[in-house]
Amino acid sequence: MYADQDTIRTILTDTGDTWAVVGLSNNRNRAAYGVAEVLQRFGKRIVPVHPKAETVHGEQGYASLDAIPFPVDVVDVFVNSELAGAVADQAVAVGAKAVWFQLGVVDEAAYERTRDAGLAVVMDRCPAIEIPRLR
Repeated sequence: MYADQDTIRTILTDTGDTWAVVGLSNNRNRAAYGVAEVLQRFGKRIVPVHPKAETVHGEQGYASLDAIPFPVDVVDVFVNSELAGAVADQAVAVGAKAVWFQLGVVDEAAYERTRDAGLAVVMDRCPAIEIPRLR
């Protein structure tokens, strides 16, 4: 409902390879940890974004999107739905090209706002499930 196959394919293949993963920490029990690992395996550079600013999967972490000192192509939102809108707004503010709201992360107003700002948007899907399907 919140993504068509063309948008999914475009984000995963043409939008760029630098993915800020908001909510990513060294907690191996969290879905973000495994999804980030899959993204790396498919050639994406992951950038952990978490208040702890931990290094994860060998990549330096940052406390917020605006603390990242280089351009980010895609913002992967791994936070509760109540926090997703603020993350989407930050993604727009830092000039990201796309926002990907993970499985279970649903904020329809943020989805519309982000699309209206010109970003490609996918919501309630997982790139670790979608990216192998492209091969």
